[in-house]
Amino acid sequence: MKSNDGRAGIGNAKVGEVLDTLLQTESFKLERIVSTGQSTPTGEWLQERTNEWVLLLTGHAEILFEGDDEPLCLKGGDYVHIPARRKHRVVLTDPKKECVWLALHYQHKIFMRDNDGQMATTILAADTN
Repeated sequence: MKSNDGRAGIGNAKVGEVLDTLLQTESFKLERIVSTGQSTPTGEWLQERTNEWVLLLTGHAEILFEGDDEPLCLKGGDYVHIPARRKHRVVLTDPKKECVWLALHYQHKIFMRDNDGQMATTILAADTN
């Protein structure tokens, strides 16, 4: 068994946001994101096909959800669940201190019976509407 340095690459965020996939399976992806002053371009919205649970480990950030008047302010230790297809944008990340995020992207699974009556697991696709 080998461990990895979870801090590797953090200093590179000064030249641009750094995204690293830490673990991935067919039903989820765990990412580390490091931001230093980056934000979603004005007028653009992020809209993931999967659910996303985001934990801000360090720094300060603000996320605006479509339809909200004010952004959600996050500080180190805060987390938020973003349902699949929910439009949002990062309006601010701390330009002086690295914002280190853990983002868990996952799909819903359901259990159902197949044609032989056996239990089967199916991954639900996010609603396309």
